[in-house]
Amino acid sequence: MNFVCLILILGSVSSKEWSNTGEMNEARVYHTASVLSNGKVLIVGARETAISNTSELFDPLTQTWTLTTKTFFIRTFHTATVLSNGKVLVTGGQDENRNAMNSTELYDPSTGKWTLTAPMIDARCRHSAIVLPNGQVLVVGGLGSDDVLNSSELYNPLTDQWTRTGSLHQARFVHTLSLLTNGQVLLTGGAQTGFNVSNSTELFDSTKGTWTINSHMHYKRGGHTASLLQNGQVLVTGGSSDGYTVLTTAELFNPTDNTWTNIEKMNKKRLFHTATVLLNGQVLITGGSPDAETSDKATELYDPIQQTWIQTDNMNSERFYHTASLLTNGSVLVAGGFSQNVEPVKTSELFI
Repeated sequence: MNFVCLILILGSVSSKEWSNTGEMNEARVYHTASVLSNGKVLIVGARETAISNTSELFDPLTQTWTLTTKTFFIRTFHTATVLSNGKVLVTGGQDENRNAMNSTELYDPSTGKWTLTAPMIDARCRHSAIVLPNGQVLVVGGLGSDDVLNSSELYNPLTDQWTRTGSLHQARFVHTLSLLTNGQVLLTGGAQTGFNVSNSTELFDSTKGTWTINSHMHYKRGGHTASLLQNGQVLVTGGSSDGYTVLTTAELFNPTDNTWTNIEKMNKKRLFHTATVLLNGQVLITGGSPDAETSDKATELYDPIQQTWIQTDNMNSERFYHTASLLTNGSVLVAGGFSQNVEPVKTSELFI
């Protein structure tokens, strides 16, 4: 499968472990997970036998899932972003006919209801979104109605309006965005087609609304992860260099001098895995596909201080295209994804 179809040095073994928790009401893949201000986790969308418009909430206190109100639109490959006011903005995605969408909507945790919001300028799916320091949401790239996009736009929650901002130097999807401590946004990698993958990176200056070409990564990557560490550096892991070749490599971006440094490789090849920065600063890597076809249950930790990978217990289920959410108590909730036989699953589990 290519992107369009799917889209170490060992340290001491971690003392944390995985524990199964309640099942979701639907099997889900290509969904989103958002940690709300009340500590609950909102799951939106899915693709099972058909795309879903259901959403549900995970309560960490009871470890149970409860359906909440449905979204106005059926969608998958969308984004979900928690705004500074606590509401969740959902943008774009694919509809039931696999067409890119420009519709957006807001979830209000205080009422449990969805509200339609202004549509984006461009229809897009498999794009990225991030909240800027000024509270606006930057949406970037993705697959449009006819082609891969290089456009980006800003959503202003105060006015419910979208405005165009600077264009990328390279159209791309399955890329990542990271908000740096200096307020700039780092974009890494992505693909122009299912096979044409990039190692280029760009920086967005929100004060000017412009993108500038940045230093290249050592490896071409799409479907990878990028994590902002507590020291301000960005850890990039895994992904694929051509839609088929899955990587074990990892590298660090230093924003002080805009340089990339290779670090020790992960224990496993990983594509469409997750990376979660824990409260202690370590990064938990879970699952992923080792060959763009099957899934894995292996997990590991990156220790930024020792700059080593630490072996951890396997998850109870194989997963890729799943979600991972850092809860307020420091645990990590992993939900859904493809199982070993490439079937969406309802299961969820906690790294405690």
